[in-house]
Parts: sequence; C-alpha cells; structure tokens
Amino acid sequence: MRYESIPSSLFKTNRKNFTKELKKNSLAIFISNEVVTKSADAAYKWRQNPDLFYLSGVDQEETCLLLFPDAPEARFREILFVRRTDEHTMWWEGKKLSMDEATKVSGIQTIVWKESFSQILGMLMHYAETVYLNTNEHDRSLSMGETAEIRFARDLQQKFPLHHYERSSPIIHQLRVSKSKEEIDLLSTAMDITRKGFIRALKFIKPGVWEFEIEAELTHEYMINRGTGHAYEPIVATGENACVLHYITNACQCKDGELVLMDCASEYANYNADLTRTVPVNGKFNKRQKEVYNAVLRVHRAARDMMKPGVILNDLNEEVGKLMESELIGLKLLSKSDIKKQSLSNPLFKKYFPHGTAHFLGLDVHDVGNRFVKLKAGAVLTCEPGIYIREEKMGIRIENNILITNGKPRDLMANIPIEVEEIEEIMNR
Repeated sequence: MRYESIPSSLFKTNRKNFTKELKKNSLAIFISNEVVTKSADAAYKWRQNPDLFYLSGVDQEETCLLLFPDAPEARFREILFVRRTDEHTMWWEGKKLSMDEATKVSGIQTIVWKESFSQILGMLMHYAETVYLNTNEHDRSLSMGETAEIRFARDLQQKFPLHHYERSSPIIHQLRVSKSKEEIDLLSTAMDITRKGFIRALKFIKPGVWEFEIEAELTHEYMINRGTGHAYEPIVATGENACVLHYITNACQCKDGELVLMDCASEYANYNADLTRTVPVNGKFNKRQKEVYNAVLRVHRAARDMMKPGVILNDLNEEVGKLMESELIGLKLLSKSDIKKQSLSNPLFKKYFPHGTAHFLGLDVHDVGNRFVKLKAGAVLTCEPGIYIREEKMGIRIENNILITNGKPRDLMANIPIEVEEIEEIMNR
C-alpha cells in the first residue's frame, strides 16, 4: 500500500457506531465500486467506495461487507468478502489480500472469498427482517448512470420482495460528518503533503512557464510524499482562465503581470485536502491585485471565524455573501445605490462571487453532510471565498480547511503561506 497502514481500531469503531443505529434484526450490505472500462481493455483509475472504506479500511476492488448485529451466530455478525488471488490474477495484477491480511486491515474476523457471497447472503436473508442498502446519495450529484450498487439493490429486491428495505446513507453520512482524531490525522497528512506541493510550485512559477508544468511540479511533490494522487482534477488557471471556476485544461502559458490561481490538493489514504491559492506569475502583486487579494483574505478570515457549532452551512454561505458586498463596494465594483435596488433572489455580488463559501470535506472532496442542519464539532469544512473580475482578466480565490470545534474554529492549513508578503518572499527567495 502506498500510504502507511491505518489501525483497524478506526474501522471497528466506525462499524460499532453504524450498527447501533440499525433497526433490530437488520442486515446492512456494502459493495465496492466496480472497475469501469475506458475503452478496449483499458479501465479508468479505480477508487474504493468511501462508505465501504469507512467501515472496513479495505482498499481493494470486488469487496463486499455484511453487517448483521443480531445474526443467530456470532461469526455472521460481521463478514468481509474479498477477492481470491488465482493464477491469472497473480500474473496480470499481482497478489490480493489474504484472509489474515484482510483481518489485520479491517479488524473483522470472518473473512470469506467473494465467490461465496451470494450463497451466504441468501442464507442470512432468511433471518433478517430489514435490509439496509447503500447508494451514492449527494445533493450535488449529477450522475444519471446505473451503478453497481443500483443494480445490486434492484436484483436483491426482485429476489427477496417481501423484506423491508432501508437506506444506509442517512446513518453513515451523519457519522462521516463528525471526524475522529484518527481521521483528522489522516486529513492533516494530506494537507501537509499539499503544503509541500504549494511551496514547490511557488519556487517554480515565473513568466513563461506553462500551467501544465506547474501541475507536474505539484504531482511530483504529492507522489514523492506518499500521496495517493490528486484529491480532484487540479485547476491551474492563469489570467482570465481563473474566472472559469472548474477550469482543468491547464494548457496556457503564464505571462508576466498575470496571476495564477491554483486549486490543487493531495489525497492520502482516501482522505482529501482542498487548497486554493492565487499568486503573481512574476513574484510580485501589483497594487490592484493586492487590493483584490486582501479583500478576499478578509472575507476568508471572517467566514472562518463564523464556522462554529450551531451554524447552518446554507445560512453561512448567505452571510458571507453580505460580507462580500462590502468588499466589492470598496473595490468600486458595486455601489451602495446598486445594492439598494438589487433583487433579493439574485444579489449583485454573485456577478463577482458566484459560488458558495464552504462544503464538507473528508473521504470525498465534496463530502457528505446536510447543509440545512446545525453544524456540530468534528465537521471539517472548506473556506473558499473568491472574487472574479472578467473585465480585468483576474480571478482570486483563497481556500483553507477548517475543523469545527467547541471553541474557536481550527484552521488545519494555518501553516500554509497565505499573506501577500509570505507568498512574495518565497517566490523571490
């Protein structure tokens, strides 16, 4: 495994917290993400189902987990099904987890080869009354494709139509919002790797380099520090490209006098950082760039300080919009008279700040969580205000990752340079 082994105690605790929320006589089923064909015999890079990883720690395809806390025999209360290493697999893919290794990773004692899954599941279904099934539930998901989880749920309900079926997502997603100390440590490792990548990029950037070359510098630093990849498609956007929020082409040359926005972060052990910094290509912010940058930074810090227990994420995004109005007036992009006449349903600040300030972070970059309920200690949020001025071919976003605590919010990226002077000093060292 590229990353350091994670103590199985984390996954044991996660399973315990999940199963105590189940109805009596319930069986919960989790299956891994499938390997998806790209073309010919090539496949897209595979990543584990985050809910299955959260409960087992197993980072291997063709894995299934059954949790049946009221099973008539103790050995059936937790069953992990893993792929057997046959001769063909050994030649083409290499060794998969042994049964002993699967127990060491997950803390589950009953390990069975995956070919026995249907038989054992069929037997246990006769003793279960309620079945919890898992699907990809996220209010930002736009995918209309049929996943392995959807196919499995449909087939199981056709075979066993008289059982009572429930969704596991409301339970496990609520649990995933509140991060344990072990999870904070894993996130912090991803963030530390991200910091190293950012410092490397600062020392590399100069007029004439290409966006994809900056991406390559970041990738090298993530990989050499045991990162498991980019947490998401990296955005390296110079000049007016920074006004395209999800610009991932990274194909333009950086010019003297421009800014370059980097929304790039590392993944580590399936946990994700999420960093954005905007820096001057020539190592020196001009007066206007500094004005806009510091306006974004003031909003960033005010928004961070608002991230406390009891706050509702959706309300937070609205409140930060009001802070941004004041800064945009100060930058002479809006006027007070414009604000008085604006539509409440389409506030004027959205012309320059069209996205939200925060989202949940964890095993997914846009992690699971309910943005309409009060935040509790343990949640990790991004804090990422921005100002995008197309007329000036300039976009600035600043993003750190914030842990909600019962005291002051804890900035998990506080050691990553953020001040104008810090950035310029490193770039000109």
